[in-house]
Amino acid sequence: MQQMMGYIRKAVTDYQMLSDGDKVAVGVSGGKDSVVLLAGLAGVRRYLGVDFQLEAVTLDNGFAGTPMDYSPLQELCRQLGVGYTLKRTEIGSIIFDVRQEENPCSLCARMRRGCLHDTAKALGCNKIALGHHFDDAVETFMMNLFNEGRIGCFSPVTYLSRKDVTVIRPLIYAPEKEIRSAQRKAGLPVVKSACPVDGCTNRQWTKEFLAKMEKEHKGITNRIFGAMKRGHISGW
Repeated sequence: MQQMMGYIRKAVTDYQMLSDGDKVAVGVSGGKDSVVLLAGLAGVRRYLGVDFQLEAVTLDNGFAGTPMDYSPLQELCRQLGVGYTLKRTEIGSIIFDVRQEENPCSLCARMRRGCLHDTAKALGCNKIALGHHFDDAVETFMMNLFNEGRIGCFSPVTYLSRKDVTVIRPLIYAPEKEIRSAQRKAGLPVVKSACPVDGCTNRQWTKEFLAKMEKEHKGITNRIFGAMKRGHISGW
């Protein structure tokens, strides 16, 4: 986890993500990215020199009408000394049963964001930390380019004026393969998503496309990320 904490510290410093007195809601889905983010943020509290609090928040989408077991995440939070909130929702039922969405990911993401923002505010948090990493940023940039013909990506730090909350992405410098390795080595628990379209999305296609390009043109992902930082994209 030392390397992950190094990535987090650099991102926090470069983009001034944290300040004294912040209360940060960490979105913990149960995937490798979010549990590494949680453990990493809990770790850097010891030496970052910033006085901030953490609260872990998990949203259960209620896929197939069945509550998920998130007790491993609750135990991890106990070990880390972090408060834990589990919010049960009917997002899965609304998207797949009621609306029967053919392209469910966009609506699901919007509903999850709204629920996470509201839960964070109810907990008294002024910031929300998400587990988006280096590869997510490059994939999002390419998806916007390929699918919408525009140059853009999510920002490392985003202030949401309507909610009066700031979203931060402390893993923005961390490559996915290193996150996966850190999760395994640290023995962090993972709760697999029950989403019926998991692994069958446009993002998955983009991930596989970039992996193929990386094999054929070594370093291309790093070059794209560098171009994003130099390209005057908002927030970068």
